[in-house]
Amino acid sequence: MTNHIAFEDFTKVDIRQGTIIEVANFPKAKKPAYQLTIDFGPLGIKKSSAQITDHYTKDELLNKQVTAIVNFKPKQIANFFSECLVLGVADAQGKIVLLQTTDRVHNGTPIN
Repeated sequence: MTNHIAFEDFTKVDIRQGTIIEVANFPKAKKPAYQLTIDFGPLGIKKSSAQITDHYTKDELLNKQVTAIVNFKPKQIANFFSECLVLGVADAQGKIVLLQTTDRVHNGTPIN
């Protein structure tokens, strides 16, 4: 069952495109994850923890564009503060696959 929200609720969520400029292992995370540094252009650089180690290597992620929610409050995960939420969808095994555009866009471009 889907819970309905008002359109005004959706407009509060700031979803943007950014480019991963740094990827590091995150050994202190409870589940396997990477620490990502993402360039959102005019919004600046933000960090995120992402449980995407099953489908992506660090080399594959570097310079990849991702879609993320950028206006959540920072969340502490172990010794790391995640400043945005990279968006993905679970595959048949429950492993996360990143949401992405088919073409490159400018960093910081909002999702409408």
